[in-house]
Amino acid sequence: MTSNEGVSRIVELANAISKSVASIQKTLDAEGSPSPSFDEDSSFHLPLETSKDRDILLDATAELHDLLLEPLNLIHRHGGHNNLVCLGAIAEFKIADLVPSNGQVSFGEIASATPMTERMIARLLRHAMTMRVFHEPEPGMVAHTSASKVLSHSAANDWLHSGTREMWPAATKMTEALKKWPASEEPNETGYSLSNDDGDTIYSVFAKDNERAGQWVRGMAIFSQRPQFNLSFITDYYDWESLGHAQVIDIGSQGALSVALAKKFNNLQLIAQDGQKGRDDDIPEDLRDRVQLRVHDPFAPQSCVAADVYSLRWMFHNWSDKYCIKILQALVPALKPGAKVLVQETLMPEPGTVALWKEKNIRATDLNMAAAFNGQERTVAELRSLVTKADSGFAFQTVIEPEGSAFGILEFTWQGPVNQNTD
Repeated sequence: MTSNEGVSRIVELANAISKSVASIQKTLDAEGSPSPSFDEDSSFHLPLETSKDRDILLDATAELHDLLLEPLNLIHRHGGHNNLVCLGAIAEFKIADLVPSNGQVSFGEIASATPMTERMIARLLRHAMTMRVFHEPEPGMVAHTSASKVLSHSAANDWLHSGTREMWPAATKMTEALKKWPASEEPNETGYSLSNDDGDTIYSVFAKDNERAGQWVRGMAIFSQRPQFNLSFITDYYDWESLGHAQVIDIGSQGALSVALAKKFNNLQLIAQDGQKGRDDDIPEDLRDRVQLRVHDPFAPQSCVAADVYSLRWMFHNWSDKYCIKILQALVPALKPGAKVLVQETLMPEPGTVALWKEKNIRATDLNMAAAFNGQERTVAELRSLVTKADSGFAFQTVIEPEGSAFGILEFTWQGPVNQNTD
């Protein structure tokens, strides 16, 4: 957004906000859709064609807000650690479940269902209300907003709980981990390791604690159901038909992607591999002759029949470069010339190339991955370098970036065994 000569920045931002709001509302009116609302029964829907105006609005309103804060207040507001105090309590005690749908309940009634006092409940929830999570329709009473309602009797509460129980403690220890293990690529040398007394990785913690593991799985499942993670972005934007009759190895999706592909393309045979076997009952009966579920360690040599396509979805951001390279090198023994490798990951933008609110979200996730896994989000160039470093037999073909998708798709073709051992 460039400045107009002679117009103050706050006026320029206000004009941009007004223009974009009018444009979005015009689109909503044309299709008969309601405007966004905090009402508990509202559903969030903004047509894809409003994306550019939405980007302008979110960046302009944030900048206008920040311009009107003095510097120390600005830093404090972006600190945000106090936000997680109330959100952690809401998740831990399932407070959203205690508020009736389209009704209200007193602070005292909520307190009676928790170990906390009425006074502390009021303090916690009134802070949450400043973030539009719950509201106080009359003194002493609590009702839902759209944000709190989504947590009610929902796996979304597991997602929030995992964030405050697993990710937040890891984040508070990240600087200490960086001092203790500078330049480490090991998953047990992280803020998460330091935040757990036994110094384990997040994987080993979950292996020993079924309750925490289950909460994480449920939370990630609800998180991945958001529109930007829809599997249609891989089924619809890659040319699966052109492969003819093809064998696909789907690594890391526990079968969800395999089922989506099998429903749409009769020409595909699919094997879904994951560290833990998916549920056979999740495979529709009419697809079981074309979709198989198998347990496979992604670091072990690929043992399946030579396939035409290997799909690696949302795996690399969990791992440092060292381990991503090991995953890729484990594929090599099974690869035949011409085999495709599809890497599906969030693509870290170069600074200033996307709306700031989007870049901020991705960079925040990048730091989460560092704190918990010693992983990271990567740019297209970094992913290309990673794959070719694993073996120069991988040849980059193209990158596909569907509008509205959380992930891009990088396609590589295996051209031959030109191994470059990085150990």
